[in-house]
Amino acid sequence: MNYRRLAPLALAALLTGCGVPTDDSPRTVQPPRRPFHSAAPADTTAAPAGRADETLCLVRDNRIVSVVRRVDHVPTVEEQLRHLLAGPGTAERDSDLTSALPGAVNAAGATVTRAQARVVVDEPDDDAGRSDEVLAFGQIVCTLTSRDDVATVVFLRDGRPLAVPRADGSLSEQPLTRADYAPLITPR
Repeated sequence: MNYRRLAPLALAALLTGCGVPTDDSPRTVQPPRRPFHSAAPADTTAAPAGRADETLCLVRDNRIVSVVRRVDHVPTVEEQLRHLLAGPGTAERDSDLTSALPGAVNAAGATVTRAQARVVVDEPDDDAGRSDEVLAFGQIVCTLTSRDDVATVVFLRDGRPLAVPRADGSLSEQPLTRADYAPLITPR
């Protein structure tokens, strides 16, 4: 069989037999009136519905773990702090995530000024019984610096800077970043 003769015939058949007409100019395509529907099954592993991501830093095995939740809107710094203080949800607790915040840190509120979150901390309860303050402050710092509008976090009590523990055991009144708690953070 002579393949040299078949090659031009095969090429001609491919070019004319594909069913796509040729036009001298582009055609206008009208979009459908309804959304496209796919016959493919829905992805059941996708994140739950929500329009924005919210990062909260929780605790597992004495390490800080970042968790991303889907929420309806980008939370304010105050809302994000409240969500952190509320602790892990059911699914997060089922994944052995906890929080060091209850009893260790009583954060009363937060504001942002020029990329610095200012967190007001109340006096701890006498019967708090927690000794993991470094994790608690680390949770707050890591959560708030995960935001695009926050680079550093300072803690205040009665309007004055509060010295808080860093991962290395030192106390600091200076603005803190995620790097101050890096040894305690579980990599993603």
